[in-house]
Amino acid sequence: MHCVSSKYSVMMVSFCQGALLLSLAAAMAVYADMKVDCGPDFVTLMWSESRPQADTSLLRLGNCFPTSFSAGEAFFYVDLTDCNFRRLVTGDALVYSNDLTYVASADSYNLAFTHPVVCAYERPKDWYATIYDPVFKTYSLGDLQFNIGLMNDDFSGPAESTRFPLGSIIPIMASVVQETHQPLLLLLEECVAATTPELYPESTMYPIISNKGCLLESVSSRSKFEPRQKSSEIRLSLQTFTFAMGEEVFIHCKLLAWDPNGLDSTKKACHFVDGHGWELLDNLAQSNLCDCCESKCKSRRQRSVASEKHGMVQKAVIGPFTITDVNS
Repeated sequence: MHCVSSKYSVMMVSFCQGALLLSLAAAMAVYADMKVDCGPDFVTLMWSESRPQADTSLLRLGNCFPTSFSAGEAFFYVDLTDCNFRRLVTGDALVYSNDLTYVASADSYNLAFTHPVVCAYERPKDWYATIYDPVFKTYSLGDLQFNIGLMNDDFSGPAESTRFPLGSIIPIMASVVQETHQPLLLLLEECVAATTPELYPESTMYPIISNKGCLLESVSSRSKFEPRQKSSEIRLSLQTFTFAMGEEVFIHCKLLAWDPNGLDSTKKACHFVDGHGWELLDNLAQSNLCDCCESKCKSRRQRSVASEKHGMVQKAVIGPFTITDVNS
């Protein structure tokens, strides 16, 4: 059962599964319908869109991508502990809030928008919060926590081994923790393999990602970026290579957290797809941003300096791991 069907010129309040759901709506034309259920520890949201030119894959609930989408609908099924939901305890209420956003393409006729989604529950009498999460949007960058590591085959947990036969796939996942920040898009701006945990001028390096987010290894192997589950995560399936076989290998990466609406030729994740060429991970319609992967993707000096200054760029190291010869 859907507890709210909200046309975008009204504010509706109703009870659903013991929760008070508030759906706040902006004064805009009636072209969409949003239905939300507040479960005991999860939320479902269905967005129905009547405009044929709207791309429902560009909707985000916090930092989460749609669970599924079609030409006219986007569906989210998410936990309240996920997707950057914010929590506040006030009196007898336990309130979770988030934002539904539309990330418009630069050449889109549809404007970007944000709508709040709030679920309020009666606080259990024996429940007391030890941490009060702030309930507000902030665009201050502050401190961000970056993580990167080797994963198992389906990215559900850490790798069970650090030995990978030549030709096999190394699953790599990076993420950024952003509890009090605007939704950010995590990118791998640069990655190189080396045989040392530190890079030195004399280090022998094997480029994997360069040119501001171009996955070079995808041109001649099965390496690729996997579809995103969250904007704050990026998953890479990297096919093993012959560099430093049998030795300890480290991958040195530069991680970049960026505005999802600010993609350009220097802020992107691109991989090469046979029969299609270079494709942009986050929006195929903007794959022209990857055209420079065959030449030089020029940096915008002012923007790059600003991102370094505010701590949006983080260097990280994965490893060591070993690539083994399947015949040995």
